[in-house]
Amino acid sequence: MAHEIDYKILGDDMQVVEVELDPGEAVRAEVGAMLYMEEGIEMQTGTGGGIFSGLKRMITGESFFISSFINHGQSKCHAAFAAPYPGKIVPLHLGRLGGTFFCQKDGFLCAAQGIDISIAFTKKIGAGLFGGEGFILQKLSGDGYAFVHSGGAVIQREMKQGEVLRVDTGCLIAFAPTVDYDIQFIGGFKNALFGGEGLFLAVLRGPGTVYLQSLPFSRIADRITAASKWGGGREESRGIGGLLGGIISGD
Repeated sequence: MAHEIDYKILGDDMQVVEVELDPGEAVRAEVGAMLYMEEGIEMQTGTGGGIFSGLKRMITGESFFISSFINHGQSKCHAAFAAPYPGKIVPLHLGRLGGTFFCQKDGFLCAAQGIDISIAFTKKIGAGLFGGEGFILQKLSGDGYAFVHSGGAVIQREMKQGEVLRVDTGCLIAFAPTVDYDIQFIGGFKNALFGGEGLFLAVLRGPGTVYLQSLPFSRIADRITAASKWGGGREESRGIGGLLGGIISGD
């Protein structure tokens, strides 16, 4: 049974989740996510269940290790965890969501002690071959709080029975196990070559809860690469910072 933690979401576009721990309570977090912790909290880093557990997390884009933050004090203490890039933090109370929820690989931020974090592969061949970010999913199981992070704004959709939504594969954050997930070719020669949305879309079929993100990290990375000299960005478009960098490096 997961620990019953309280929390606050701080910030707007660069969010932080602050978790309140009673004596003896603990929270697990991705390595490097901790922003601060009060006196009385002890950090313990390990594989979280053996080498196999660590390897499974690596497959989903997370670190081999996971950190636990335990309140060994005599009063309430707080620890805070920050997302690795601009966006929102989504709290998921798994006990109120049926006990299980799926999220994109590397989407996990932290969770109450007792939440199981494992991997789940999509069941269909099309999704497996062309799903991109959605091919390997993280499976969160338990009855307490887990927190996932996203890029940009978050959109929550409550899909009805039989309702279909087609989504860019990178824009899917998390969804309930009742939602059917598959991949569909975008169709059309010009759409495929010049549409800018990739060759495939994720197809979601309700019922169930779906969380979407407006700015996947992959898009941020693509823009940074395109604007850099390695991505073909022009010297005059790099600004003063780029010019100074070029002078220093000898370009």
